[in-house]
Amino acid sequence: MVYFVGAGCGDPQLVTVKAQKILQNADAVLYTGSLVPKEVLSWCKEEAIIQDSQSMKYKEIFEFLKKYKDKIVARVHTGDPSIYSTIAKQIEFLQQENIKYEVIPGITAAFGAAASLGIEYTIPGVSQTIILSRVEGKTPNPENLENILACKNSSLVFYLSILLLKKLKKKALQMGYSPDTPCWVVEKATWNDEAIYKGTISDIEQKVSHIKGVALILFGDFLKQEETQESHLYVKPLQKELKGNDIE
Repeated sequence: MVYFVGAGCGDPQLVTVKAQKILQNADAVLYTGSLVPKEVLSWCKEEAIIQDSQSMKYKEIFEFLKKYKDKIVARVHTGDPSIYSTIAKQIEFLQQENIKYEVIPGITAAFGAAASLGIEYTIPGVSQTIILSRVEGKTPNPENLENILACKNSSLVFYLSILLLKKLKKKALQMGYSPDTPCWVVEKATWNDEAIYKGTISDIEQKVSHIKGVALILFGDFLKQEETQESHLYVKPLQKELKGNDIE
């Protein structure tokens, strides 16, 4: 049985109880490089076979999963396995080989960053839509940046794009975004060495030019955290006016 385990975005205490139990019982563990906290791997059995997939190609990953298919295998991905993890290709292989699998969700960086910042993505009257994407670089994005930025009433979160911040800034300003539109960067969300940088689309690039590794870009007016209309769920309903015949 192969378990795709979401190791969360950094803080090992954010791993689910189910994921921890699988790691404790796994006979073979394949994890995604330095992005998985070492504390997570410390839960594994001493006799467990543990390998880093950072330098592996698909063929080598498939061989590992097939080799230990009759044991408990933990395929550990950072964040949540459903986002930027390549599990679709791995699951396709497992289905072809009739190997059973299960996916264990984890906390993705967007939600870890929101927790660290103490913010909400869905602000009444401002944004009720969250877009998780990436700025196109060497890896193509079928949805171009202009289409993404056209959703001005959405909460925008960009993964894997810190080195393309200049491109994001240029396109946003071309499309009429105010230079004062909030743009924040969270480096290594929920890790012990997490760093938060707050700015605008016009000045954030200067503040984070030193970052070369894992960082998340949050962009949009939702970061002001100011409702432009009250939530219907929590607003006290207006009392109905009493009519003459309602009074006893």
